[in-house]
Amino acid sequence: MADFGISAGQRVAVVWDASSPVEALKDLVDKLQALTGSEGHVSVENIKQLLQSAHKESSLDVILSGVIPGSTTLHSAEILAEMARILRPGGCIFLKEPVEMAVVNDSKLRTASKLCSTLTLSGLVDVKELQQEPLNPEELQSVKEHLGCQSDGLLFVQMTGKKPNFEVGSSSQLKLSTAKKPSAKPAVDPAAAKLWTLSANDMEDDSMDLIDSDELLDPEDWKKPDPASLRAPSCGEGKKRKACKNCTCGLAEELEKETSERQKSSQPKSACGNCYLGDAFRCASCPYLGMPAFKPGEKVLLSNSDLHDA
Repeated sequence: MADFGISAGQRVAVVWDASSPVEALKDLVDKLQALTGSEGHVSVENIKQLLQSAHKESSLDVILSGVIPGSTTLHSAEILAEMARILRPGGCIFLKEPVEMAVVNDSKLRTASKLCSTLTLSGLVDVKELQQEPLNPEELQSVKEHLGCQSDGLLFVQMTGKKPNFEVGSSSQLKLSTAKKPSAKPAVDPAAAKLWTLSANDMEDDSMDLIDSDELLDPEDWKKPDPASLRAPSCGEGKKRKACKNCTCGLAEELEKETSERQKSSQPKSACGNCYLGDAFRCASCPYLGMPAFKPGEKVLLSNSDLHDA
């Protein structure tokens, strides 16, 4: 009993099934009650009713399953997950189960390694095998009777596991250092640094031959380029001169200037200079006769309604 590590004040659950001898179950419960004392509690649960039990989450310290002498209890993944749910953080589970020594097809029993994996997937940690022992003739008969297994290569394996020391869904704030660490500069080869360093003494050294940047220019580089040569090759090509979109060579401004000059030259010229004042000041041959007064230099435009009225 000392192997289970049960002490006074703990809440313990004993899980049994149809193969568990009644007298052995009573003896185990009496011993557990003596260990837990008046402040502790020992509950007995049938493995088939465990999923429907009223145990609250994280309410038990220790769960013992299949450890009753003579039991041949099998633990499904759902049962193991329920046991992990009702265990307190840090609580332990001890179980005993018959296993196959090797993988056997169509067998209800699994191997010890498979049982260990199932315990881990159920949410337990520190899963380990405590001991293995062969089955006696009575236990072999119980396996054949309750589990329907006829295999001779069977062992009893006892395993234990713990629930992690935190609740499912709990969170904890991470302490992240936001201080910037000084970036270490890479080491510089002294020989390379000396090669690319030019001191004031080197500038005054007569043996130092410096190149004048103006001497690198050819006579053609000093000539101002012709603006026409800066135009794009496709700009203004064809019979009709037309500036390309987003023109930067100056053709757009040139065409705009030509258009404005053409509009000014196409306007009739006044001989007397009073045409803009209105019909009262215009001569009989004035080209603006009948038009409204306008500002000097302003282009006179008539609306469609004025043209129809005329």
